[in-house]
Amino acid sequence: MSSSTNSPDFPLPARTATASWTLPVITALALVLAIAASFIGSGALGGTPIQQAAGGYLSADATLLAPAGPAFSIWSVIYAGLAVYGIFQLTPAGRRSAWAARLRMPALLSALLNAAWITVVQLGWLGVSVAMIFALVACLAWMLSLMMAGTPGSRTEYWIMWLTFGIYLGWVCVASIANTAAWLLSLGVGEGASWTPGLAVVLLVAAAGIGLGITAYSGRIFTAVAIAWGLAWIGASRLAGSNQSELVGYAGLGCAALLLLGSLAIAWRQRGVTAP
Repeated sequence: MSSSTNSPDFPLPARTATASWTLPVITALALVLAIAASFIGSGALGGTPIQQAAGGYLSADATLLAPAGPAFSIWSVIYAGLAVYGIFQLTPAGRRSAWAARLRMPALLSALLNAAWITVVQLGWLGVSVAMIFALVACLAWMLSLMMAGTPGSRTEYWIMWLTFGIYLGWVCVASIANTAAWLLSLGVGEGASWTPGLAVVLLVAAAGIGLGITAYSGRIFTAVAIAWGLAWIGASRLAGSNQSELVGYAGLGCAALLLLGSLAIAWRQRGVTAP
């Protein structure tokens, strides 16, 4: 990979004429909607907390792949990043940046999908929520590919985008697995079956592999760190919660550790095209 497209040194910041206000304002409003929906999903604005919605199938002990409650504190980091991004992309620098212009549409779409996911969960539509969260994963993966294809206009822009959307993608990868497990349980698939712990371990290993693959592709560890966070809390939940499984618990912790170490090793080998 050439340093002109992937280095955080930004030798040739790409700029365009200052964009009109229309799309930046629409993007900001979509982000406000997503953040407001998150308050509803937390129960703060009268909504049902996500872990209690949809029949409780998304609670910390409902399935073998459900993370423990503290894992969801990562949403505070993501939403804070989205708020900062929403403000930045309205500034003259954000509206002049060609990199930001290419990323605005997937950012807008991700905000709408986020709000839609919370809405359908509140309505108890678990099957629809699975479709929504995988659409969100695809949208954020598209965004990552666009981030790799261009050059940010400044270090500020680089850190806002990678910290926010890199972590966002990693967490949603883990959430998509947990969401799917919750939906299948709601249908009675695998309930009490002897093969479910083994399948859970396979999915944990697959998630770690995805994290390593994204690190190798991007040269950056943000997504892998978020995936490792989720895997570690799945492991903690299986070892300490009411739905215990030592096999899944130790697999979750082991996969998280291996993912972190592996991603750091990959990033170290790619120094010069990767963020710390």
